[in-house]
Amino acid sequence: MSGSRRFSASTAPRTVVLALLLLVPMLGAAANVSAAAQSDIVVTMVTDTAGLGDQNFNDLAFRGGTQAAEDFGVTFEVLESETAADYVRNLTTAAEQSTLTVAVGFLLADALTDVAPQYPDKQFLFIDGVVEVDNVASVTFKEHQSSFLTGVIAGLSTTTGTVGYLGGQRIPPVIRYEVGWVSGVKSVNPNAEVLIIYADNFNDPALGNEITLTMYNQGADIVQAAAGRTGVGSFDAAKAQGPGSYVVAADTDQSQLGAEYQLCVAQKGVDTAVYLVSQQVVEGNFQAGVQDLGLAEEGVGLTNIAASVPQETVAVAEAYRQGIIDGQVPVPATDEELVTYLQSPITPDQLGLQATPMATPSGSPVASPAA
Repeated sequence: MSGSRRFSASTAPRTVVLALLLLVPMLGAAANVSAAAQSDIVVTMVTDTAGLGDQNFNDLAFRGGTQAAEDFGVTFEVLESETAADYVRNLTTAAEQSTLTVAVGFLLADALTDVAPQYPDKQFLFIDGVVEVDNVASVTFKEHQSSFLTGVIAGLSTTTGTVGYLGGQRIPPVIRYEVGWVSGVKSVNPNAEVLIIYADNFNDPALGNEITLTMYNQGADIVQAAAGRTGVGSFDAAKAQGPGSYVVAADTDQSQLGAEYQLCVAQKGVDTAVYLVSQQVVEGNFQAGVQDLGLAEEGVGLTNIAASVPQETVAVAEAYRQGIIDGQVPVPATDEELVTYLQSPITPDQLGLQATPMATPSGSPVASPAA
C-alpha cells in the first residue's frame, strides 16, 4: 500500500517489540473474558506520521493493543501513516477489515470525522481528541495535571534557575503539557525562567537534539520534551551536555534512552485506553462518547522520579497531586487560564508545606524563542 506500512502484532519487527518491552511494565490480564478465542474480532491501529518506534505515543498505543491481543485473543494489526495524506486511506482500510479501528493522535481528527460516519456498524477509538460521531469513543487526557507535577519537581530541582520545554506541535494536548509545566514550575519557583520552543515536528530527533542544546546553552538544566520521536533527541542533547543536564519525559518512561538523564515522567495512559476499549468490544459493551482522564481517574500521573530527587521534593509533588484531585489546586489547561493562574498561584505554604528551590534567580520571564 502506497504511503503506509502494515503488519500484525505477531509479525511486528523484533526491534519494535523489544523496545516496547523496555518502555513500561506489562498490564497483566484484565477481568475475566470468555475463554473462547476472539480471533473473529480484529482491532486495527492507525498511527500518526511519527509511527512505531517513536518510543512514545504510538508505541504506547501499540503496547495496549498487543496486550489486548494476548489477553483476549483478538487479532491486532497496525497501519502506519507516513504522511498526513495516508490518514483517510488507512482509516478506511482499517474500518473495512476491523471491528474496532484505533486512530492514534489529535492529528487524525479530521480524517476520522470523515471516515467514521461511513461505517456506522463499526466501532472507532480516537486517542487524544474528540470526534462527535455515534460510533466513536473519544479518550482525552488531562496532560496539564501530570505536567504540573513534573514542573513542581523541576522547579525545585533546577540548579540554574532556568528550565525548558520542547513541544512537537502546538496542538491541544501539547499545549496542555506546556501550560501545566509552566504553572507547576512557577508555583514553587516564581523567579524561574522558562524557555519554550516548538519544533513543529513530531518525527525529527536531530531537530529535538538541536533545540534542546539551544536551551541548555541558554542556561536550562532541565527540559521537558512533549514531542514524540523528536523528543528522543533531547536525550542525545543531555548526553552531549553531560552530567547535571536532565530530560523530563512525556507520555511514558524513556529511561532506555539514558536513565541517568531522565528526571521524571509525565505519564499518560494511552496503552490503558486502547486495552480497555478493546476489552469493551470483546465483551460487547463498547461505549461511544467522551472520556477525559486525569489524576483522579489514574489516566495520567507522575512516575519514574530519579533517585537523586530529595524526598522532601517528592513530598511537595505528592501534596500538589492530592490538592489537584481534591480541587484545591486548579491547574490551568489553556493559555488564558495560565495567565489567570500565574496572577495568584497555589504556593507550597498554602498546602501547609515549606519548599525552597535550589536556585531562585532574579527575573522570571516565560520566554518563547523561535525554533
